[in-house]
Amino acid sequence: MVTLTPLEVGLALLALVLVVAIAIMIVNNRRRAQLRARFGPEYERTVERTGSSRRAEAELHERERRVAAFTIRPLSPQQADAFTGAWLHVQGQFVDDPQGAVTRADALLTEVMEVRGYPIADFEQRSADLSVDHPEVVQNYRTAHDIALRHARGEADTEDLRRAMIHYRALFDDLIHEPVDHRMAPSVSRLRQDDLRRPDPR
Repeated sequence: MVTLTPLEVGLALLALVLVVAIAIMIVNNRRRAQLRARFGPEYERTVERTGSSRRAEAELHERERRVAAFTIRPLSPQQADAFTGAWLHVQGQFVDDPQGAVTRADALLTEVMEVRGYPIADFEQRSADLSVDHPEVVQNYRTAHDIALRHARGEADTEDLRRAMIHYRALFDDLIHEPVDHRMAPSVSRLRQDDLRRPDPR
């Protein structure tokens, strides 16, 4: 029978603690890398806003849990066609009524979100929900919304509104075409090429 000295027991316990600490660190780093990969720029934005990686990661995990409970569904080809037609009408309206076009674009995006299955909460909650599945373009939505608010205060000009339309269109494109299932493929392809790649509103 082997008898360990107190020193050997202490060293063994220390080694065990180090192994557990390293394992926890590896798991945490892996989770962090997964969040960074999933949320992209939204990860850094949340870290900056919350002031720490830990708080940001807790918030992003909570967003994932919230959105996982939604029933997010693709649009049917008929819905995609109808919304795209509505967008093209709004885009055409920009020439004569930039402010009205931006207001309608914001409302149209809300309609698309609702049909897709996103709860229609306040703007900040909508943005947070969208960031889970659309992290690359949700900042476009925030920027466009901010321009619309600044314009309402008389702080944005027509060029700003044009940029807002471009930002809204980036999210609109994502919402219309994602996720894509095989039943929608022909319609989605046609809409991307013919309708949503027209010149930016001037």
